[in-house]
Amino acid sequence: MAKSRSSTSVWRYLNPAYNLKRPKRLALLHIGFVVSSFVIWDRQTIVREHEVEIEKLLEEVNRLQSELGEVKVRGEIRSPGRKDAPVNPIALERREKEEEAVLHAWSSYEKYAWGQDELQPQAKTGVNSFGGLGATLVDSLDTLYIMGLDEQFQRAREWVVNSLDFNKDYDASVFETTIRVVGGLLNASNDKVFLEKAKDIADRLLPAWDTPSGIPYNVINLARGRPHNPGWTSGRSILADSGTEQLEFIALSQRTGDPKYQQKVSATCEEVETESSYLPWVLSRSSSMSFLVGLYTCEEQSSIGFDSLILFQAENVILVLNKTFPADGLLPIYINPESGTASHATITFGAMGDSFYEYLLKAWIQGNKTAAAKHYREMWETSMIGLQSLVRRTSPSSYAYLCEKIGDSFTDKMDELACFVPGMLALGSLGYGPGDSEKFLTLAEELAWTCYNFYQLTPTKLAGENYFFHAGQDMNVGTSWNVLRPETVEALFSLWRLTGNETYQDWGWNIFQAFEKNSRVESGYVGLKDVNTGVKDNMIQSFFLAETLKYLYLLFSPPTVIPLNEWVFNTEANPLKVGTRLKNMEQPYRPVMRRRRPRKEGRD
Repeated sequence: MAKSRSSTSVWRYLNPAYNLKRPKRLALLHIGFVVSSFVIWDRQTIVREHEVEIEKLLEEVNRLQSELGEVKVRGEIRSPGRKDAPVNPIALERREKEEEAVLHAWSSYEKYAWGQDELQPQAKTGVNSFGGLGATLVDSLDTLYIMGLDEQFQRAREWVVNSLDFNKDYDASVFETTIRVVGGLLNASNDKVFLEKAKDIADRLLPAWDTPSGIPYNVINLARGRPHNPGWTSGRSILADSGTEQLEFIALSQRTGDPKYQQKVSATCEEVETESSYLPWVLSRSSSMSFLVGLYTCEEQSSIGFDSLILFQAENVILVLNKTFPADGLLPIYINPESGTASHATITFGAMGDSFYEYLLKAWIQGNKTAAAKHYREMWETSMIGLQSLVRRTSPSSYAYLCEKIGDSFTDKMDELACFVPGMLALGSLGYGPGDSEKFLTLAEELAWTCYNFYQLTPTKLAGENYFFHAGQDMNVGTSWNVLRPETVEALFSLWRLTGNETYQDWGWNIFQAFEKNSRVESGYVGLKDVNTGVKDNMIQSFFLAETLKYLYLLFSPPTVIPLNEWVFNTEANPLKVGTRLKNMEQPYRPVMRRRRPRKEGRD
């Protein structure tokens, strides 16, 4: 009964009629309900507000982390221990002019030739000079990136993602595709999209090295393979074309952690010699392996770094040539891909020879000047002995120049292409003792003066393609066109960085002004058919954006933007990271570029 009364009592309090007869109690219940509702509502509001604040804080953290990553990977960070010199207002103004020139050239390309290899500014149309690989776009990625032109860079990235296709029935130059496309895709943005594309095109180029000697064929069909050499070379490989892939393929292996681009086979010398059952498998993998094993004993292979995971795809070329390298280090421009031996042909630091010597030095720099890359430096120093034998001086002005040689005969001719040499000598002088270092730097400065005068001594102040030298006449233009080449401004950039002499900036500015006066048109820039008359052609070469304007921009930028102790430029001015050569490719590295802060699209 007690339990029943208790239940009745509880229900009584809940009965509305009971409470209506007791207004004070009803008021207290109402107040209690309102207070409880307010407390509950307030706590829910606080929770919601906290959730919103937490979301905002998380977004801010993510944004700051993203910006930190951008700073680390893309920001213009000063190198440790280095400080920029006080801002030079003249250099700053000139750099802004260079940037405007890049924007003028790039916007014209975007408008009239987007995705095609090169722009024909006069006709306002594009042309596929390299099989439709977007050569100008890919080659210029680093130019856009370094200058902080992010909106242009992102549009170029989208094109690479959505439209760049290498499965083309096109006979591509292994050399041009490597330096422009592989090099361009190995830009320092660390974007996996570019890296995957670089792997794709590199895989299509690799069969070119499948020759008895390891000297590659210079042409390959991107869809079908079938490597071969051009008919006009009579089956021979070109020296520069065959010896200018080391930087890009080594960088690709280091970036991906995949040794196949750098490594020809994974066998050590001892494994090949001691495991008879292993040798047929090695030989079946590479026709050039038997050639190389026959050239080098174990002791020799170990001494030049063959000892573990050694025979490198692109480096085989250097190893083959090193075995029969001449005492003066000078090689003719044609090499037999079957035997690996040089043919009787012209020796030059100009066309078809140039970048072979450049890469001997730069592969040593790329390898952080360590023992693993020492043989490159040794070959380069040997070649510099030969280079000195080609130095001549004019009369009456005593311009230093590099002549050409075939057999025992010399020709007093120098290509503008050979004007990369002053920059190369300046970089290489750092590896000599004091006496030789000063000697080669002096020679670099003398040759740079000659190359600058290639420009200054013509009516348009732009250089011809090559020059001839005659006693009492100093120099005369030979082939008189100008195709916006970068070699002289590259040399001026290197000399300014290494000496701090602002004269080289002034020379570069004069060359830029000549381009502005003679080559700038409404829809970009063009070369000249004749530097004497100023008659224009109808092409902006991809290297004008990728190299010429980039080097001019860097000439007026602080030395901490792409410091030369951290980066090395390939022959197309694409910067590649300096790093100790890795034997174990399991840990790919990520390059960190110092660059300018992003530019706003609408800035004046």
